Amino acid sequence: MTHFPPPAEELRLLDLELRQLDARRAQLLHRRAWLVTALHTAAPPAPASVAAPRPEASAPRVQNVLLVLGGVLLTIAAIAFTLVSWGHMGIAGRALVLGGVTVAVLAAPVPLLKHGLRSTAESVAGIGLALTVLDAYALHEVGLADVDATGYIAAASAVLAALWTAYGLLPRTSALRLPLPAALVTAQLPLTLWAVAADAGLFGVTAAVLATAAADTGVALRVTTGSVRITAMIGAYGMGAWGVWAAGWLSWTATGPSAAARAAALLLFAAAIALTAAWQAVATKQSGGLSATAGLLTVAALGGTARPVLPDAWTVPAYLVCGIALLAALRVNRLPEAVRAGLARASAAVQGLALLWTLPLVVIALLGPVAWVERAWSGTPADMREATTLDTPWPPHSETVPVVLALVAVVLLLAARDATWRPRALTAVLGLAWATALVLPTVLEMPYAMGLVAYGVTTAGALAAAAAWVRPSEHPAGPLTATILALLSSLTLAFLSLTTEPATLSTLAALTALFAAASWKQHLAPFTAPTALVYATALACATGAAAGWEPQYTALLVLAVPVVAALLAARLDDARTTIPVEATGALAALLAVGMTAVSADLPMLALVLALCAVITAGTAIRPDRRPVAYASAALFVLATWVRLAAWDIGTPEAYTLPVTIPALLVGALRRRRDPQTSSWTAYGPGLAATLVPSLLAAWGDPNWTRPLLLGLAALAVTLLGARHHLQAPLVLGGTVLALDALHELAPYIVQVTDALPRWVPPALAGLLLLALGATYEQRLKDARKMRDFLAGLH
Repeated sequence: MTHFPPPAEELRLLDLELRQLDARRAQLLHRRAWLVTALHTAAPPAPASVAAPRPEASAPRVQNVLLVLGGVLLTIAAIAFTLVSWGHMGIAGRALVLGGVTVAVLAAPVPLLKHGLRSTAESVAGIGLALTVLDAYALHEVGLADVDATGYIAAASAVLAALWTAYGLLPRTSALRLPLPAALVTAQLPLTLWAVAADAGLFGVTAAVLATAAADTGVALRVTTGSVRITAMIGAYGMGAWGVWAAGWLSWTATGPSAAARAAALLLFAAAIALTAAWQAVATKQSGGLSATAGLLTVAALGGTARPVLPDAWTVPAYLVCGIALLAALRVNRLPEAVRAGLARASAAVQGLALLWTLPLVVIALLGPVAWVERAWSGTPADMREATTLDTPWPPHSETVPVVLALVAVVLLLAARDATWRPRALTAVLGLAWATALVLPTVLEMPYAMGLVAYGVTTAGALAAAAAWVRPSEHPAGPLTATILALLSSLTLAFLSLTTEPATLSTLAALTALFAAASWKQHLAPFTAPTALVYATALACATGAAAGWEPQYTALLVLAVPVVAALLAARLDDARTTIPVEATGALAALLAVGMTAVSADLPMLALVLALCAVITAGTAIRPDRRPVAYASAALFVLATWVRLAAWDIGTPEAYTLPVTIPALLVGALRRRRDPQTSSWTAYGPGLAATLVPSLLAAWGDPNWTRPLLLGLAALAVTLLGARHHLQAPLVLGGTVLALDALHELAPYIVQVTDALPRWVPPALAGLLLLALGATYEQRLKDARKMRDFLAGLH
């Protein structure tokens, strides 16, 4: 490029001007400092409350606003002139206006740039570009009115884009930043509008849009100017998204191989654009996303080609195979690492979408049999599909779900070879294999009995995988996942077996044995042992129902589960297994109690409670389960009360003495082992359990037998407390004795009160107060002695 003046001369001139500017700036600063000093010494100080006004807009901003506003006004004026006054001029005048004004405006930025007025030059250049558009419109209206508007706009936009590009590349105007981006924006129109004008159809218009996106991509990759590059990127992404959407819609709606092939060609063209951009921009973060987009477009193209010639059920497998084929790019070493990673992500996305498509059928196969709870033992279904889809519709075109699951499992098994990812991949493969086995009987419409066997084999296989997992402590997610899958499939199998009595009994027995056998593996026992007890409980309930037993008799069979749980927990050393086993046994016992309580058979309820008390008492023998003895005692007492209620016994002592006697014996044993134990802790609960209810009953009893016996018992307790210096028996027995005596003397007190004159009670109260006042000091001494006496008791 030729420079005028030469570069060396221009550089010398620039240095000279900069030195002159520095000298002038130093002179101005010196003058400013002198003026500031003179003002401070001559003028009075300004009030502190008055602040200098702050400008609300900077000078460059004001300048830009004025320039933009002026450009807009001139453009409006030019439009008004073109639309209104154009028809009043002759051909010569029109030509003069078209040529002269446009050339003058486009030439004006040159001297403006030379004088350093860049912003003004940009505004004038924008007006000139707008005038060229008006010139094109005027040309159409005057001489080309018969030409098709769409075709003319396409041609005009192409010409304008070329002219603006040339104008932006001229040596005198190359400093302008507006013409090249404007030319690039205008260049988005010609190809698409030409395709529309030529009636090229949807395929032609889509191809034109994608070709425009390709041109934008080339500009974005080649040009380094920021504004032009950003404009090109916006155009590439916008036109590319439009073209991809249109090509994808054409591919999905294609009804024949020819239409599908043309749509596939468009998608492959878009994929090539994205892949080229990814390869060229390999050093940027956009490379991975572009290469992934290229991979997805390739899958859409190839899968769309195969879709019209395949049954609908094979559409998803066809796309999946194309997505898996992308993994072959990982072996092409010539491809950059970012491109290969993007293609791998595209393949993973396709496989993920395929798995998402299989999810509805997997959920139906897993949860559909739950509906048999309301139809238990209603009859054998015809096949597994009927047994599974009782209340749910069958998903259309889902016959190839097992194929999709198996393909993804094989890919994971072969692709994940890294030592870190290998265990995770094996876990995922196990889940996919389990899902395949779960839906296969339903898809194949297996006979019902064969389907039950298949589900049983699936459950056993999952347990075997969990038991045989290598180094489960290093990779706990693997065996845990396998165990959870076994539990889920066993639940589905259990619900499926509710069709008939033999199926239910045999299935529950097999599941109980299977999970019990798996409990020999220590890392599986925390899950499989409680599950075996749960299925044993269900087996007991099903056995009782099959035998026609009433619920209270079935409850006796259910109690075998807590017995087994207690015996098993006593032999286990791992707390992770012991606690779930004991909790499951407790829930089974609670179920037995609930079944008996619902039947309202009190003698049987008392028996069940007593058996539960025996089981808990046996558990309390273990040193680490001594607190369970409290539950055992409570169950024994509750069983006794239920039995007494069954005998229609209303005497409260019959309910309280079975509590008091054991409590007093336990308290005596505790004081023998620990003499420092308080009598309130040792004997207070036991004594209160009988004395308080008996006292309440005596106060409501009109006969003399109960109060007399209660008084004698309270007297005996009081004397024993005084004899052994025990505070609890002395206070409780004395209190009950006093209240019982007050109850017995109450009628006589009432009679005496009625016989006395009305002035006697106040007089007696006054005498009592006088006596208390006269002997106050002595009373205090006696109270202290009584306090010390009681404190000396245990």
